[in-house]
Amino acid sequence: MSDAPSLSIALLAIRLLAGILFFFQGYDKLFRLKTEGVVRVFADVLAQKNISIAFARICVFLSSWVEMAAGLLLVLGLFRDVALYMLTVDMICVALAFSVLKPMWEMGYFFPRFLLVMAMLLLPREWDSFCLQNLF
Repeated sequence: MSDAPSLSIALLAIRLLAGILFFFQGYDKLFRLKTEGVVRVFADVLAQKNISIAFARICVFLSSWVEMAAGLLLVLGLFRDVALYMLTVDMICVALAFSVLKPMWEMGYFFPRFLLVMAMLLLPREWDSFCLQNLF
């Protein structure tokens, strides 16, 4: 197939873009804003919905680590499917959480990331030839 190199490069670009976005999203929540900073942004809404701050703190912490770790795995091209499954579960949880907190929430950051993850899950794994895992 003459399009094979272009398809592989396109999937590489999708994987790298998604990996970079998720890695820095998780990194920012863990090391710049910190978990407490993220929870503080939602403190009023959490109180209104009777959601425990401790529960929210655990959810933000876990979500941040998943995003950072899975993003790094995508950038490196290691355990691609595991990273994508982790991000899919994380995004479903995030969508549920935001829908509970604010039913009409802004999806500007969420939706592009969701599309990138879904594209990688739907496109044939064989097209993703530029990854470290293929070396092993």
